[in-house]
Amino acid sequence: MKAFILAAGKGTRLGKLTETLPKALVYFNGKPMLQLLLEKLKNQGFNDVLINIYHHGDKIVDFLKENKNFGLDIKISDEREELLDTGGAVKKAAWFFEGSEPVLVHNVDIYTDLYFPDLIKTHKQSRNLVTLLVKERESSRKLLFDEELRLAGWKNIKSGEYKWVNAPLKEYVERAYSGIYIASPGYPGKIKNTGSFPVVPVWLDLAKNNSVKGLEHNNSLWFDLGTVEKISVAEKILSKTKSRT
Repeated sequence: MKAFILAAGKGTRLGKLTETLPKALVYFNGKPMLQLLLEKLKNQGFNDVLINIYHHGDKIVDFLKENKNFGLDIKISDEREELLDTGGAVKKAAWFFEGSEPVLVHNVDIYTDLYFPDLIKTHKQSRNLVTLLVKERESSRKLLFDEELRLAGWKNIKSGEYKWVNAPLKEYVERAYSGIYIASPGYPGKIKNTGSFPVVPVWLDLAKNNSVKGLEHNNSLWFDLGTVEKISVAEKILSKTKSRT
């Protein structure tokens, strides 16, 4: 199985922690968050991993060498000359999506207890081009779906801005994106944009003629590790969870 880890972000929300470190190497629950994700992927049967790098990218390269790639076949998508954002990163890595296997795309600063092989199985059965992991939670931006969880739009709650795939829906389901999705091999080839660009507008465009659907995981353990405060809260919750088991 194949996974693409998005680890090129500057991690500015983490403040001083990322002045000398890439976000991927910030510690969470005793280990760098990249290590936790790689170990999880290996334990769940993944063998082929791509990681994009930008901010202090050399430190990620050195970290992987020091740990012998954690026993995985790891390749690097180097964005140190230009940060390509979440959409441009996929376009640059189109070669990784070639073949017959879907690819799990995972933000490095997300921690969850999801079992990824089950998600990939569900994606294959659905025949979606893209399956977006979504959750009922507070967020300033929401993806909008029809009753069958087909992607229909996006909204910014703070600004009141809406973007729709087709005509605006009167009734829709709002869900927050979880920083994880599964994409079929043909996905990058359908992306029209070039250079640096975000991925959400890409999904909205692709949903006009392709199956782009949400997959809920409301009962799963899930944490965004994008700020020092969020890391602290997540560690406290995990500590309490472990003490009960």
